[in-house]
Amino acid sequence: MKIALIAHDGKKADMVHFLSGFRERLQKADVDLVATGTTGSHIEKAGFEVEKLLSGPYGGDAQIAALAAQKELAMVVFFRDPLDKHPHEPDVQMLMRICDVHNIPLATNPASADLMFKAFTQT
Repeated sequence: MKIALIAHDGKKADMVHFLSGFRERLQKADVDLVATGTTGSHIEKAGFEVEKLLSGPYGGDAQIAALAAQKELAMVVFFRDPLDKHPHEPDVQMLMRICDVHNIPLATNPASADLMFKAFTQT
């Protein structure tokens, strides 16, 4: 199972904190993590093994959307910062649309991600 991880700059620490709470479950469930570049660097520094793609504004969001369109992802977790402007907002909207078109679960905040992670990592 492959899970894609993305976090806007103001949410990267939240992503690392969230993942830390699921470390054992992720290992037991044999989950592969893939992330946009900068988010992936933060996750890697926290001790997780993660495949890093391009940074979001440089095409990482599009790379994750392509994985979703090819049905290579079990879910996408995208901790968005709704209180800040983002120059690559069209890419974000495209990713969310692709998840909807291809029925890929998408969590945009820790509460929804928590529910999905618990469901996906049940042992």
